Amino acid sequence: MSDQSYTDEHRRYLKLLARQFPTTQTVFTEIINLEAILNLPKGTEHFMSDVHGEYLAFDHILNNCSGVVREHVEATFGDELDDWAKDELCTLIYYPSEKLAQIRANHMNLPQWYWTTLMRLVRLARLLSGLYTRSKVRKALPEAYAYIIDELLRASGQGERSRHEYHKRIIDTIVETGAGDDFICSLAALIKRLAVDHLHLVGDVYDRGPHADRIMDDLMAHHSVDIQWGNHDIAWMGAAAGSEACIASVVRTQIRYNTLAMVESAYGISLRRLALFAERTYRADDVISPLEKAISVILFKVEGQLIARHPNYHMDDRLLLGALDLVRGTVRVGERDLPLRTCDFPTVDPKDPYTLTAEEQHVMNGLVSAFRESDRLRRHVAFLYEKGSVYLVRNGNLLFHGCVPLEEDGSLTEVVGEGVAYRGRSYLDFCDRVARRAWHRGDQRALDWMWYLWCGRRSPLSGRVTKTFERTFVDDRSAWDEPQDPYFSLTDDPAICEMILADFGLEGPHCHIVNGHKPVREREGESPIKGDARRLVVDGGFCEAYHKTTGIAGYTLIAGTDGMRIKAHRPFLSVEAALAANADILSNTTVIEREEPRLRIESTDTGRKLRRQIADLRELLDAYRDGTIKEREA
Repeated sequence: MSDQSYTDEHRRYLKLLARQFPTTQTVFTEIINLEAILNLPKGTEHFMSDVHGEYLAFDHILNNCSGVVREHVEATFGDELDDWAKDELCTLIYYPSEKLAQIRANHMNLPQWYWTTLMRLVRLARLLSGLYTRSKVRKALPEAYAYIIDELLRASGQGERSRHEYHKRIIDTIVETGAGDDFICSLAALIKRLAVDHLHLVGDVYDRGPHADRIMDDLMAHHSVDIQWGNHDIAWMGAAAGSEACIASVVRTQIRYNTLAMVESAYGISLRRLALFAERTYRADDVISPLEKAISVILFKVEGQLIARHPNYHMDDRLLLGALDLVRGTVRVGERDLPLRTCDFPTVDPKDPYTLTAEEQHVMNGLVSAFRESDRLRRHVAFLYEKGSVYLVRNGNLLFHGCVPLEEDGSLTEVVGEGVAYRGRSYLDFCDRVARRAWHRGDQRALDWMWYLWCGRRSPLSGRVTKTFERTFVDDRSAWDEPQDPYFSLTDDPAICEMILADFGLEGPHCHIVNGHKPVREREGESPIKGDARRLVVDGGFCEAYHKTTGIAGYTLIAGTDGMRIKAHRPFLSVEAALAANADILSNTTVIEREEPRLRIESTDTGRKLRRQIADLRELLDAYRDGTIKEREA
């Protein structure tokens, strides 16, 4: 390329690149490095969804990497160890501190045990470290022991035999100095970190289970993670941003699932004002507790105000407080008059049903301040914004929690957002933008959209008509049915899946939609693999409340060098059972596709970025050679 063929903009770019690579030698070195990385194995991706506050099961799945750790133990030791020894090693890797305490209590902490265990862990870590560059492995090493562990990893084959005495002496010294426990914990952490390169969480960290806050802490400590927001997550995000409707929805959900401790203890949000108001206002002997009724009425009032502000939401059929007939004890829903569970509505003015009383507004103001001012909640929500999005396109997979709204004929639904019509990807992009605006600017229209994303008729995170009022105040379960977006049935057709994938720029036989949100009823014969494997559903019911419905306790998806496989997990017993009997989560594996030859980084999105970097470096090399840019130029 001659000097005349460089545009001014491109020349400026090459000059900036030259600051990082000031000589032909540095360019050569980087090209060689990047070309080598392209030929490394593709990192293992781990997909989870709908963990819904079930911390213990989530933590165990993270620890065993959905069975990936066990697979590597089998590959490393094969018939060399019996099943009991391999189970012991796996449990030690999953829960090193707890297992070491058990071993000490059972007087098994002999020097020979430490020596043998450390050597086995080193061998396993050595196998896994070979999947990555040494630079990446070094960054994963615990700082305190980075040099020693790096030395122990530096051998294989003939090299291992020739350095055996050197490594043996290192292990001997670790045992002699009493550092064995620290080293075991460090090696276990390294093995788990190397076993899975990246975690995708496809929505719904929050609600139902008791410890979503602890899951968020784990995610914030994870080395590589992204999150696609679920409808339950967006409700909490809207609550933290100050949406009255989202706050009332979140509090009501915690009351319904008896998880108020997370609100009050984990996030320091006091519900005392609400509780005192409820006790003063509602009957204690009613079928619905005063606390639940108080927040439910507040919720339906603020929802009514919000729906009135936005006729474009087309949700007037949800204005049910105004449809109460307390004399007859019914509510008008559609064309039906349905009996109410309770007629105790002292704060609802039939002439003005959606205006909060002064006391209700006082309660709501206190909740808004408490949610906005919770430091821990704000840290968690800020992380959801930093690592999260409505959807993600990664390595040929399209990840989103709920749906892409469709019409019955399979066409993309048109949704008007703030005066502009959107469909498909453009609609999800709009939802992402407005969610971020709610957090950073907090204007009322954006806050209202957060509630719509939580439960709106055409929300891509919800994808159904929610019947919160009926489920609260009506016993007739036929009124509880929540019509779903056609997406959920139409995507059994691979052609519909391919149309959606194409809208997001994905084409080819190895592209997939990965969803959560709608639990797969495996007990009834439903499969998580839809549309000839073009859509994969990883919601199998982590939440204990769903186990009877789904028949399992969650799905996870693994995408590695050899293809994709989905795992159906049985319920997690307990950490105590894992320690006492090496009880792992039992999983059934379904292979979705196999890759031969095995996938390398060059076939991933990272590989495509590296190819572009290599092309830029080759242009810089040409610029050095033809004199357009001088070496070592400042």
